[in-house]
Amino acid sequence: MAEQTHPAPQPDGHRNPVQISPSILSADFANLAAEAEAVRGADWLHVDVMDNHFVPNLTLGLPVVESLRKATATPLDCHLMIEDPDRWAPQYAEAGASSVTFHVEAAAAPVRLARELRAQGARASMALRPATPIEPYEDLLPELDMVLIMTVEPGFGGQAFLDVMLPKIRRTRRLIERHGLQLWLQVDGGVSATTIERCAEAGADVFVAGSAVYGADDPSAAVAALRERAESVRRA
Repeated sequence: MAEQTHPAPQPDGHRNPVQISPSILSADFANLAAEAEAVRGADWLHVDVMDNHFVPNLTLGLPVVESLRKATATPLDCHLMIEDPDRWAPQYAEAGASSVTFHVEAAAAPVRLARELRAQGARASMALRPATPIEPYEDLLPELDMVLIMTVEPGFGGQAFLDVMLPKIRRTRRLIERHGLQLWLQVDGGVSATTIERCAEAGADVFVAGSAVYGADDPSAAVAALRERAESVRRA
């Protein structure tokens, strides 16, 4: 796998580009290659991996990630909602994921895990459930390439966006800027044309959208529309 770029110190006020990561959790699982092709304008393809233990749902695993890697040129953004990510997350980097997100609530040694993912050429990302505060993990930020703030309870697609997460997104952005990091800030859950601007205003720059993309008549156009809405906040 090609070596990935990791965060470097940046001047205060640096903003990363807006990125859209459609979630195939809302796609047609029987035709994933075509569904990946339908969002060619996306920056990433978001793959939700659930084990029916960390969350009450069972979805895709390593074989599907390996197959998707062969079927699409869009980089894979794997979100692992699983127990024991210390054991399993590196295998997703080996399978071809360009970004691997583990839940800090499930990781036994998050710093070691992040370093292992980076050593394998993947971007290392840490996810937090809605009730998990960011502040206890401030010291971990320099070890990461991205932080994912869940804006719904993980486990199922199609849930309503939790507005109470907006202050947490703002606090996370302030911590990132305090450390001068080019750290991506991702949001996942209920992101749509009616919520993405609020997320962007709060400081998010990577947006996972499932039903808002794959529920549209033209998924590629939906990606472009979401990007425009987020970028309009930057221009305001």
